[in-house]
Amino acid sequence: MHSDGHAHRITLAASDQTYECEAGDVMLRSALRAGIAFPYECNVGACGNCKFELIEGDVDVAWPEAPGWTAKDRERRRYLGCQTAPRGDCTIKMRPSAHYAPKHAPRRVNGTLTERRAITHDIEEFRFTLSGDMPFEPGQYALLKLPGVNGQRAYSMSNIADGIEKPRELHFQVRRVANGLGTGVLFDALEIGACIDIDGPYGMAYLRRDVKRDILCIAGGSGLAPMISIARGVAAEPALDGIKLHFLYGGRTPRDVCGRDMLEALPGWAERLHFQAAVSEVVPDSETAWDGHVGFVHTVAETLFGDNLRDMEIYFAGPPAMGTAIQRALIALKVPFEQVHFDQFY
Repeated sequence: MHSDGHAHRITLAASDQTYECEAGDVMLRSALRAGIAFPYECNVGACGNCKFELIEGDVDVAWPEAPGWTAKDRERRRYLGCQTAPRGDCTIKMRPSAHYAPKHAPRRVNGTLTERRAITHDIEEFRFTLSGDMPFEPGQYALLKLPGVNGQRAYSMSNIADGIEKPRELHFQVRRVANGLGTGVLFDALEIGACIDIDGPYGMAYLRRDVKRDILCIAGGSGLAPMISIARGVAAEPALDGIKLHFLYGGRTPRDVCGRDMLEALPGWAERLHFQAAVSEVVPDSETAWDGHVGFVHTVAETLFGDNLRDMEIYFAGPPAMGTAIQRALIALKVPFEQVHFDQFY
């Protein structure tokens, strides 16, 4: 990406706010580093949530084919904050929204891969030791710059940064994606001791510590990590002592189910922390006997909790189709929108 090595000043039109965008950074993330509440969601060019209008100045676009950026956007000088770097000072038009004010200013650090372990046949945990602190809230994600992969990949942390574990470690639980470039490098090419750039934290689906409702975490696939982080955060948060947490994991087949052992290791297991799993396919004669729930997680959640869902704080993470189905089910059940938290990944 073009850059002459120094910071450019970005001015928000119709306000007196300005911020610096350092060389190698993009409009969205440099704004968040400066504490500016720039709306976003996926951070990797897919959702289009971080659009802004370029009023003055010139920019470079990292990924012109980004799905979140349309021909009409180009005509109207609209760009994606997560894919756009300034060539000089710029004036942009975007509407800050207090909801997106960062709890922790994202920072760029180096991470060294120190450990990895298998969780299921296609999910592994990767542990990185950081060159500097990165405080984060349970449920947030970071962007990893993997060798030979264009752009960054977003992965959620599964650990917590509450002094229970060293805040200089990030643990990611990642599911191998068939033919996926990012997970291909992570699983097959990244050696223990390898050092990569990590940028974070990001994400709005983090644990709301001030909300005193019972909690439901729904996870599928790689959605395991942020939901495990939230469960660990609840167990470690004295203010949430009286809160029950229900964890529901959805897998395709019995061998995909995971997470129970991680909850069992937490204080409060069985008294206030509960785990259930559902599979959408039970394979006859499979090596894993299954006596749990059968069906898609949104249906199982409805069966288990019914109208009580309206009184719960709900967090979910998983494949896009699962996310869409859960949202629809919760809307149909009239669960208040502000009680539902997820980050859209693609």
